[in-house]
Amino acid sequence: MGIYDREYYRREGPSFLSVSDRGSVCLTLIGINVAAFVVQLISAGWGEGGSPFTEAFVLDVDRVLHGEVWRLLTYAFLHSPDSYYHLLFNMLFLWWFGTDVEDLYGPREFLAIYLASAVLGGLAFTLARVADVPGSANSCLGASGAVTTVLVLCALHYPSRVIYVFMILPVPIWLFVVFQVAQDLFGFLSGKPGVTAVTVHLAGAAFGYAYYKRRWRLTDFWTGVQSWQKQRSRPKLRVYHEEAPQPLPVGGPPDDLDEHLEAKLDAVLEKVARSGQESLTDGERQILLRASEAYRKKTHLSVPKRRSSRAPVRIRLPGLRPHL
Repeated sequence: MGIYDREYYRREGPSFLSVSDRGSVCLTLIGINVAAFVVQLISAGWGEGGSPFTEAFVLDVDRVLHGEVWRLLTYAFLHSPDSYYHLLFNMLFLWWFGTDVEDLYGPREFLAIYLASAVLGGLAFTLARVADVPGSANSCLGASGAVTTVLVLCALHYPSRVIYVFMILPVPIWLFVVFQVAQDLFGFLSGKPGVTAVTVHLAGAAFGYAYYKRRWRLTDFWTGVQSWQKQRSRPKLRVYHEEAPQPLPVGGPPDDLDEHLEAKLDAVLEKVARSGQESLTDGERQILLRASEAYRKKTHLSVPKRRSSRAPVRIRLPGLRPHL
């Protein structure tokens, strides 16, 4: 059970313009919309065709198709300068119902929902115009598509909540949402041109319903994308192969034989070749043992420590018997 299902968390309805520490993202969005509306009013007489600020950010299908894709989002922060009610009701609905949705999903997820619904509404409006749907216009502006998503989510989580239409008539929120969506659907199917961009409203409602039913989390998706990018940016593992052991020196003495011992060894070997092994004294036998030990150490350092089917390497001095 989520937190929104608990009885102590439910409220009968939003208070009128109540201000608290809740709804920080809603307040930020409202502030941006109001600030943009003020700039629209101030710059209304600066251009021949109206406000250059509005013309730069309104959703114009022809300009979107020519690469000005930012309009798919920026239109949702503009409102008609000819009517204050367009801005007023959108912002009131955003505050009344958006604060509850923000409490449910958290500030980051709520912001992702709002921005994604605005972009999807802009895409739906553009596609309807490209497909030449009857009644489709070439430009639109307003936050009503994103606000519709917020309203649908709030109704799905709190279907028994009662709201007051025109501050007088009590209506269950689910019935109010169904009426609004049915009205927009009827306007879309009738094909009559109108001031309201019903395509944006329907896209926002569909996104809100799918988001609730599919239990999407947009921030989780973005976190997964960032993790995937980090994994790709990591350096690839490199495999190092052990170098093959160098072959044993053939015919030369080991490195740890000093010059005096080497000279003595040569003399002893010459004596063995002339007179045989039995002619050696105890000192000469010690010279042979020291030389043999030096060769043995050289062999262990050169051969890798692993099992092999080959016979172990032994170095025998000429003329010596195995008992040495």
